[in-house]
Amino acid sequence: QSTLVESGGELAQPGGSLKLSCTASGFSLGDFAVGWFRQAPGKEREGVSCISSISARTNYSDSVRGRFTASRDNAKNMGYLQMNRLKPEDTAIYYCAASKSCAYPPTYWGQGTQVTVSS
Repeated sequence: QSTLVESGGELAQPGGSLKLSCTASGFSLGDFAVGWFRQAPGKEREGVSCISSISARTNYSDSVRGRFTASRDNAKNMGYLQMNRLKPEDTAIYYCAASKSCAYPPTYWGQGTQVTVSS
């Protein structure tokens, strides 16, 4: 069975940092691009970042560029999202996903992890 599991979501203060992890099992995450998405209450899911499988090239949405950094460790079958200078508007459920490339829709989705930014 192929699964993705996110972890690291929690309550953080504005201006603080969190690091989300995405652990793959049942398949080699190194063969896939790793995307991060988020969905805030009452809003549609939006793409946050993507890191390609081979070159580890990254891209980010305008709302997080310069604050969030995606990375991966193919040996550990894991992806990461380092989130700095958090804002209340970053509050959402964050999902990781694996796709053939950043231009393709995801093949696998995680179940999500809650990030809440509040003082």
